This record gives sequence, C-alpha cells and structure tokens, in this order.
Amino acid sequence: MKLHSHFKTFLEDYVNLNDTRLRLLTDSVEAVKTAVKRLTWEPEITDFAELGSWAHETIIKPQPDKPFDADLLVLVKAVPDWTAKDYVNKLATALNALPAYKDKVRRFSHCATIEYAGERKIDIVPCIVDRLYPGAYEVCNRGTDAFENSEPIAYTDWVKSRNGVAGGNDLKKATRLLKYLRDIKGNFTCPSFLLTTLLGYRIYDADRNSAQFADLPTTLKTLVGRLDDWLQARPNVPEVPNPVLYGEDQASGWDQTKYANFRDKVNLYREWIDDAYDEDDKEESIGKWRRVFGDGFAEGETKRAAGQISETVTHSNGTSLVTEHDFTDLVSMVKVYGTRAVPTRIHRLPHIERPKWRRASEQLTVRLTAELKTANYGQLMRSIRSAEPLQPGYTVKFCARDIHGVPYQTDDYSIKWRVTNTDKAAVAANQLRGEFYPSDEGAIRSESLSYRGVHFVEAFVVRKRDQRLMGHSEPFYIVIE
Repeated sequence: MKLHSHFKTFLEDYVNLNDTRLRLLTDSVEAVKTAVKRLTWEPEITDFAELGSWAHETIIKPQPDKPFDADLLVLVKAVPDWTAKDYVNKLATALNALPAYKDKVRRFSHCATIEYAGERKIDIVPCIVDRLYPGAYEVCNRGTDAFENSEPIAYTDWVKSRNGVAGGNDLKKATRLLKYLRDIKGNFTCPSFLLTTLLGYRIYDADRNSAQFADLPTTLKTLVGRLDDWLQARPNVPEVPNPVLYGEDQASGWDQTKYANFRDKVNLYREWIDDAYDEDDKEESIGKWRRVFGDGFAEGETKRAAGQISETVTHSNGTSLVTEHDFTDLVSMVKVYGTRAVPTRIHRLPHIERPKWRRASEQLTVRLTAELKTANYGQLMRSIRSAEPLQPGYTVKFCARDIHGVPYQTDDYSIKWRVTNTDKAAVAANQLRGEFYPSDEGAIRSESLSYRGVHFVEAFVVRKRDQRLMGHSEPFYIVIE
C-alpha cells in the first residue's frame, strides 16, 4: 500500500531538516556572504551560488551528534600569480581573522569550512571563472595545488530538471528517503552527489506525466527498481559520467568492495520496497515499510493496533467463533477456545519486526518446546504447551529443535528469537516488543512473564556462513492472565 499520510508524517518527523534549522542555516549563509564580501581578500567576487543537497533541496536531518551543512560557491576572477591552493588558504586565513569566525575555520581540499560548535557547518568553495576561456569554471584543489574543471551551477540545474520531469517534487523526496536509509542503516556507502546522479539518470524525458511517478511511494518504487536493474547488469564498478561535465567519472572513488555492497543492498531494498508497496493489508504493509525505514515509520499506528487487539476481536467478531460468552479480552477467549481464538491479524501487527534475511532455497523444520520455571535461574516446574494460561512472575525456557527433536547446533546456525508482546498492559508499560533477540546459549532463550495478554515467541534459524534464513517455527503463544 502507498500509505501517503504515513510517508508525509515520516518525512516531517524523521527525514526533512526542520524549518528552524533551515532558517538558521540560511541566516548563517547570508552572514557568511556579507563577511566574504568585506574581506581584505584580493579576488574580485562576481557572485555566490548554492551547491549540493542544500541547493538540490535534498538535505536531510542529520543523525545524532552530526552537523548539517551547506555548500556555498564563491565565484571569483583569477588573481595573477595565485596558484590553486592560494584561493582556499587565503580565504580560510582571512575568515579566521574575523572575530565572529575565530577558531571556527577549517581547511579542506576544496573549501574553507566554518563549523558552528558541531551544530552546523558551511563549506565555502572558491570557484574561478573565465581563467581559461569565457564561461570556464574551475574549483581549487589545495592538496594537489591544481585547478579542476567544474560545472557546479549546470549540475544543480540538471538535478532540478530531473525533478521537474518526475513532477510533484517526488524525486527530491525520494532522494531524501534513500539518503536517510543510507544513514540510518549504515550498511552501505554512496556519496550524496553520486547517489543524486544515479537517481537523476533513472528519470527519462519520456517520463513526464508518467504513472510511474504518480506519487512519492510510486516514484520511490520506480527509482529503486530502475537503479537495481542498472546495477545488476554491471557486476563491476561502472562509469557514472557527470551529466554536465564531459570526461568526469563521478564513480572514480568507488572501489569494487564498496560498489558490490551497494549493489547488493539496493537489490535487497528493492525487494522490501516492492513487497511493502504491493501488500494489500494495511497493517502488514506498515510492518513491511518499517522493515525498510525503521521504527519511525507509522510510529503511532503501531501502538494503536497492538493495544486494541483485544477490543477488535471481542467487539467485532474477529474470529469465526460463535459464542454466548461475554468475553472481556483476548485472554479470556483463548482460555475457553485455545489457539482457535487467536486472530490471524495478530501476526501482521505493524510493530512486529519483519525478517531481514534472504530465504535459503532449502528450508528446515523448526519446533519449539517450552518449560516453566520459578525464575530465570530458578527451579524447573514442568513442560508447557502453546496457549496454556499462565500466571505472571514466572519464567519460560524455550528450546529450538529440529525435526528429530534435537536442539539446533550453533556451529552452523544462529538462532534468532522474535518475542512479541501485545495488548493494553504491554503498551501501558512501554513494553510492546516485537524485535529479534539472540539466544541465551545454544538454542535456548528464557523469557519472564509480566503483562496480561496473548504474546508469542518464534525461533528463526539462520545459517552462519551466508546469513540465509533456513527456517522458522510456528508461533508459541504465551497467555498471561
């Protein structure tokens, strides 16, 4: 499902740089422009221009303890006898002499950077115009002391043109989502300018008014699908030409290891995005989108759905059971009817983490056994069955076994346990679990009994050598009175 309102809220709450920070950044840039104009700095300034994600409107909220930034291009005339490093070095020296920027200026390969106590930073990039010929743009590499051809303004115009073809500003929003995915997952690398180019190339002039870019979720699905097709056809690091600067390969800094990982992750995320988009059940779709973007997506919906599981069953005949009983909640129904009373939607609740391992072609049988104990390290009382009503305060010890009843050997496999709490008591205690956990030891995990409700535990067997999902158990229901 597309879930437009959830995408809108997710962008506003987690992805987009908020208006306050944007205004702060804009004000800081204007102050820097004024300061640079007043510097006793020899080059003649012809203009300023925005660069990068700030100019492309794909800037996103930084991760905790990370600054957000803007790239500011300073267009200047060439100074006789100056080499490339002079423009960066002398700009940095002049800025650092100002009281407002004292000890805030750092020098990098192509820019002088003003850092505002880790909150934000502004990269000021000198760009020489008309040095070689009219209309030439060159940035300055202070490390190599060389001028480098550049087309920064034309590149920004190209990015904006691609967004115009897609329509609805959805290319910008999809780019922000993928940058967020890169930053929050942290399991692939791709510089923002390269990601922006790769996505821009996936939009063709013939796409104007195309249904494949009808809205944000559809645009995201289309872009990632096209990018995956392009990457899968290229097992080795490809050339990614700068769309406005002949001869520049924007992928020149990618090594084969980083590229192969990026290629694999895009392929995996394409599967997840397609799965979430094509899912017709709303709660299942939310859960699948959360697998892509994390717990921030549809955050409020997860608590509502899980907290109301009893109410939806007892008030709307959520099962096929016909009864004259006046049930107060799902626990009271399960005590009478056993697992027949458990609604199938309990397994689709959106707060439940979806598996992230690719399935192996062969699948193993996984069965759970459970024993009741007085406490985690307490006395063993007896074996229990799924959906058997239990009192809080005890501990259940689970074991994942193969088809012959033998615990799984951990030399070849790791056992991941999905422990899911539901209903009002767990929500009120902020213990609405649904994540994966490791074994306590071998194929064993113990869980304490605390909150009234119908909860469940599942075991997932993952092959260590390739992280493939080899099988998972049926849910073992824990009914706490």
